[in-house]
Amino acid sequence: MGLPEPRPIREVEGIDRARFDAEIRPARQPVILRGLGKDWPAVRAGRSSPEAAVAYLRRFSHADPVLAVLGSPEIQGRFFYTPDLEGFNFERGQTPLGPFLDRLLRDQHATAPFAMAVQSARIPETLPGFTDENRIDLVEADVVPRIWIGNRIHVATHYDLMENVGLVITGRRRFTVFPPEQIGNLYCGPFDPTPAGTPISLVDLANPDLERFPGFAEAMDHAQSALLEPGDAIYLPFHWWHAVDSLDAVNALVNYWWNPAPAGLGSPYEALMFALMSLRGLPEDQRDVWRMVFDHYTFGANGDPAAHLPPAAKGVLGPITPALVGRMKATLIEALSRK
Repeated sequence: MGLPEPRPIREVEGIDRARFDAEIRPARQPVILRGLGKDWPAVRAGRSSPEAAVAYLRRFSHADPVLAVLGSPEIQGRFFYTPDLEGFNFERGQTPLGPFLDRLLRDQHATAPFAMAVQSARIPETLPGFTDENRIDLVEADVVPRIWIGNRIHVATHYDLMENVGLVITGRRRFTVFPPEQIGNLYCGPFDPTPAGTPISLVDLANPDLERFPGFAEAMDHAQSALLEPGDAIYLPFHWWHAVDSLDAVNALVNYWWNPAPAGLGSPYEALMFALMSLRGLPEDQRDVWRMVFDHYTFGANGDPAAHLPPAAKGVLGPITPALVGRMKATLIEALSRK
């Protein structure tokens, strides 16, 4: 019996900031925002032809290099690990954006081109002036837009430590998403190295190996998917897993990452790394106790753990202020230096 097809991701049209904040984000579910960028000049160019899309982007590009990744034709666009999981099947480098775009057009009819991508390039520096003509009103003005450009690329299932809106400007992209709680059924690769910061799933969506990854069948019961055309966008809540397939020879997407958590706090991801070091090797009975302690103090499983204390005595359990964060960081730095 084959795996089930992913359910369609919910779709909405005509979204504005008020509805986005009141309805879409609190639901913590991915949503397709059809036609969000239909009036963008970049999208009109992208719908016209790859040549028009590239000509539009070249209006704003300059000679400064951007980071790019390149893979041989043999990887068939799937940026991934080497078989031993100790390296990657692609190389990173720098190139001016203009020659990169020219190469995309030159290779668009090739039978087996090199896999090419510029990923997460900050638009204000990479394409100055682009945002003046192409913007959305769903996020704060200080959220920096980034651009992703490439050919037929397959990005492995991964998650972001941010909320995310991605808007296609040319080409088509298929998103396949999984809720955060499917982490155990997605079979994460190494924490170090990772292709782009956070661990990725080792399961090849196009050809899943259920003997090696049997739990992935359960993950597919929770999967959702959608195909985005130029002008369409997707909202991805915090930590939702997503795989992205770029389906055309010239693709470009603009995305917006943001995190509403208070500025200045420590990184939860770094806290996870410290927990892996300090807790994972403990005896089972001790891990069970620490799980209870973390639930109580960090996640408030029993309510406010300091409710019975007067304000002056709450210390690290009190309101998080810049002064408190500074003291806690100093304590951690001192503790780590003794290890």
